Amino acid sequence: MPRRSIFMLAIACLLVAIALAIATLFVHNSRAPAQTDKGVSTGQPLVGGDFTLVNQNGETVDQTLLNGKWTLVFFGFTYCPDYCPTTLGVLNAVQEGLGEDAKDLQIVFISVDPERDTPQMLKDYLSSEGFPDGVIGLTGTPEQIQTAAKAYRAFYKKVGEGEGYTMEHSLTTYLMGPDGQFRTALTHDLGPKKSQDVIRAAMARG
Repeated sequence: MPRRSIFMLAIACLLVAIALAIATLFVHNSRAPAQTDKGVSTGQPLVGGDFTLVNQNGETVDQTLLNGKWTLVFFGFTYCPDYCPTTLGVLNAVQEGLGEDAKDLQIVFISVDPERDTPQMLKDYLSSEGFPDGVIGLTGTPEQIQTAAKAYRAFYKKVGEGEGYTMEHSLTTYLMGPDGQFRTALTHDLGPKKSQDVIRAAMARG
């Protein structure tokens, strides 16, 4: 093959190699996750946020209630026939099983039934035997409850009419850190022992 042809072939191969390298770089960059000044998403769901509610003593509180303590947040209502008392019973066992670690943990019960769950109703209900000590009950106006539930991505819905209505609601318990930020979720069927393990692991991570 003439020397000129060999030279032209080499140039052509070099150009093809450069084009392939540029194409590969473009594809890689187009697939890479976009980064902003806010950093790359960790994939952790956005749970928790601002709220203003009233506790069982009639005092107005907000999200700063969570600061400085590990907190289990649970949505329910006092007329709940099964899941709410069952969950509170499990949390009682969790509280007892944590021993010394329980002193750094508080439990917050947010009503999704403000029509019936007055502060006094919450106080009477949460003092029932078999429930955890020191549970903080929260209620408020329908709008305030809606804001809190939306912040925690908690579902609830009124079912039925008249005095016999009930409430459908989420069954998840949310573990929030001392900074008021979401750490993990406890499903309603996890049980006391596994719940304790999850809480202790979260506390160890900080």
